[in-house]
Parts: sequence; C-alpha cells; structure tokens
Amino acid sequence: MQAISWRLSGIVALMAILLVGCASPQRAPDLAPPVQIAESVWWQVDSDIVAASRAATGPARNYARGFMESWRNLVSRRIETDFIPWFTGYWTQQWLAIRVAWYKLSLGAGEDPATIRLAAYLQEQFRDRVLDPVAKEIDPDVVRAKATRLYVQLLGEQLQAIPRRYGVPQDQFDRRLKSIPAISLAPPPDHDASLHALVNAAPIDTLPAYVALTAVVRQGSAGVGGGPSSTRISPVAKRASEKLMARLATSGGAGAAAAAVGGVAGMVISLGAVGFGAIAHANERPEMEAQLRQHLGAALDDMWQAQMADPASGVMAEVGYLSGRIEASLAGALVRPVARLPEPREIPLPIEQVLSDDEGEDELLRDEQAEE
Repeated sequence: MQAISWRLSGIVALMAILLVGCASPQRAPDLAPPVQIAESVWWQVDSDIVAASRAATGPARNYARGFMESWRNLVSRRIETDFIPWFTGYWTQQWLAIRVAWYKLSLGAGEDPATIRLAAYLQEQFRDRVLDPVAKEIDPDVVRAKATRLYVQLLGEQLQAIPRRYGVPQDQFDRRLKSIPAISLAPPPDHDASLHALVNAAPIDTLPAYVALTAVVRQGSAGVGGGPSSTRISPVAKRASEKLMARLATSGGAGAAAAAVGGVAGMVISLGAVGFGAIAHANERPEMEAQLRQHLGAALDDMWQAQMADPASGVMAEVGYLSGRIEASLAGALVRPVARLPEPREIPLPIEQVLSDDEGEDELLRDEQAEE
C-alpha cells in the first residue's frame, strides 16, 4: 500500500508540474537582428543591376536585328517583283494619267496639289503591295514585342544572382528592386511599374504598365511602318506627274473631248481614251525603272534605319525605354563614390621661423617703398 501511495504522489506531482508549465507564459524565441548592408555594398548592387540591364540589351538587339534583316530582304524583293513592275506598267501609267489630270482639275492652282495627292496615292499602294504582305511573314510590331520579352527574361535571370553574390537578404533585395521605377506613364497609377514588378510579371502582357507602354510605342510606330516618307516618294510623284501631263498635252485629244462633252466629266472621259503610245512607253520604261529603284532604295534605307534606331517607335523602342528608366534611376551607381580623404594637418612653424619670415617681409616692403 505504501508503494502504491508513493507512486500516486509522484504522478500527482508530475501532473502539477506540467500544468504549471502550461499555464506559465511562453518566452518568445529570440529573433535574429536584421542584416545591416553597408552603403558601399548597395552601390555595388546597383552597379550590377545596371550592368545586368546592359547585358540583356545586347542579345535583344541582336535578336531584333536578325529578324529585321530578313524583313529588309523581303521588302526589297517585293519592290522588285511587285511595286516597280506595277508602277512602270503601261496600263498603270494610263490610269495614273487620269488621276493626275483629275487632281489638276479638281484641286486647281496651289502648291503642286497633283504631286501631293499622287505621292499619297503611291504611299498607299506601297503599303498594300509591299509592307502589308511582308508583315504577314515578319511583322515589326511582333519583333518589337519578342525582343522586349527576351530582354526582360535575361534581365530577371541575371538579377537572381546579385543578392547571393553580396550576401544581401532576398527581402532587402526585393525592396531595392521595388524602389527602382521601370515604367512611369501614370496617370492612372497602374501605368507605373517597378523593376520588381517588371521581372516578376508572368507573362509580361498581364502588367498594365507594360500594356500602356506598348500602346504608346505602337502609336508612334505608325509613321515608321507607314511606307516611304514624303521626302523620298515626292520626287517620284513629281516626276511622274510632270511626264504624264506632258504626254496628255501632246496627245491632242484632251481639249477636243472636253469641248464635246463639256466640264470635268468630259475631260476625264477623253483622257481614258487618248492615252499614249505603247511603243514610246516601252522605250522609256528602263529609265523609269532605274529612277524608281534608286528612290525606293533610299526610302528602304530610311525605313530600316528608323526601325532599328528610332528610340520612340523602332523595334528596340520598348527595350530602350526600360533600360533607360533603370539607368536613370540608378545614375549614382554609374559613378563610384570617392572616399573623402582626411584634410592634411597643419604643421606649426617654430616661432623663430615665423619671426624670420615677418622680418623678411618687412625688409622687402621697405625696399619697395624706397624704390618708389
């Protein structure tokens, strides 16, 4: 009995200890203090972010250039096989003669209105016959979007290695990325995005700020992808207009038809019937083709340069914007801070040296006064 009593007492005591332990407040575990990162380390981190952006830009540019080289070859081929034969064809010239005469009659006098209207018509035909068919194979807008995705992908991969390189905790590095603006197009507020949001968007098209950036660039690219500039196409239109009107003037039929039918309608009808000789056209066609090829070759060079180099609307416009915003935000990282050296200590001269110097100055002053 006594043994059983001792056992019961022990069990009761153990339960009491457990109950007291459960009732007593638990001590919170010691939290590790946050890691303090030196300012010089943050400078190196920022510098590496800029370097990562520049490193990602190179492959994106090479990617875009490769596709745009193919685009240029396709455009050049369609100029030779479609646009030049169409423009210099006999029946096209007949039709253009009617259009030029109609422009002259309907617009009247002015700053060469026929040339302006004909240039606009040729630009429209260039888009329909050359640029739109080529875009079905290689679309500069698609190349721009893919180059941007490649840049963001490569940038994100390189950023992952930076915190490990310098022992920076991931949460502190993420806060650093969130403080760096990559897109600034607000309002509205969601048209702004940090570098952290940019590289973590999956896919990037789900980021409202990126959608806004794409819209801005595409709006500007309408002029780049619209065909030859008026500077390049106007000489073609002007020369064609002058030649066509000269042919109509020497055909001798326009005036008679206008007099017989009367008004603008009679003039247009007569122009369709008069035309000019097929043999004369065939003789002039090689020269016409050579001149057109020269102007369109220069126009293609302009379009290529704009597509590759225009910072607002070319195929690298989005990459250029993003990398530019990142570098502008981290401009201080591009110049390494110089540690301020302590100022040199003054070494006092012995009192004898000071007095000697003062006496020398007094003697020099007396000599100068004596000379005066």
